[in-house]
Amino acid sequence: MIAPSGSLGTWDWKTIVTNMFPMLVVLIIIVLFAGIRLEEAEELLSDYAILAVMVPTMVDMGGNLGAILSSRLTTRFHLGTTTLDPRDTVLWANILAILALAASIFTALAFGAFILGELIGSPLALTTLLTISLISGMTIAVIAIVFSFITTYVSYRFGIDPDDTTIPIVTNVVDVFGMVIFLGVSALILT
Repeated sequence: MIAPSGSLGTWDWKTIVTNMFPMLVVLIIIVLFAGIRLEEAEELLSDYAILAVMVPTMVDMGGNLGAILSSRLTTRFHLGTTTLDPRDTVLWANILAILALAASIFTALAFGAFILGELIGSPLALTTLLTISLISGMTIAVIAIVFSFITTYVSYRFGIDPDDTTIPIVTNVVDVFGMVIFLGVSALILT
């Protein structure tokens, strides 16, 4: 695979800042949306305090899953070992690994929230917490996977080093979608 010209492979700080600064400004604006959405959900989080405890973990773990896949994809691009072919078994193995991690992490989150809810007097049924956590978490994981692929591919095609763009974009997008999805699924199940 021949890399397009641009910032790929460069360590020039001016190129990195020129490419990253506008993108980071846009991402700041996008993340503000998550904060506004969180404020709008104050009543739900007040009624079910254990959900407020779950929010940071839910959002953070979704971003981490996206960062793991993004890192693996950019490494494969730099090494020239991928073309994003749907028949590539290594790509599918990475996707399945992310989904398996998501299932285990978000199941553990539900169990942890259940135990903590019992301790702090904000109990919800374990089945309810599992439903909220797994539906939200697996949806967030799929979004992280999709944005990891899109961001890596688009960055590469525009000649921008995907190492500079994938993780900030994926983690911020997953933060926003993760917040909206988690609160939406929670509201749908609890009301």
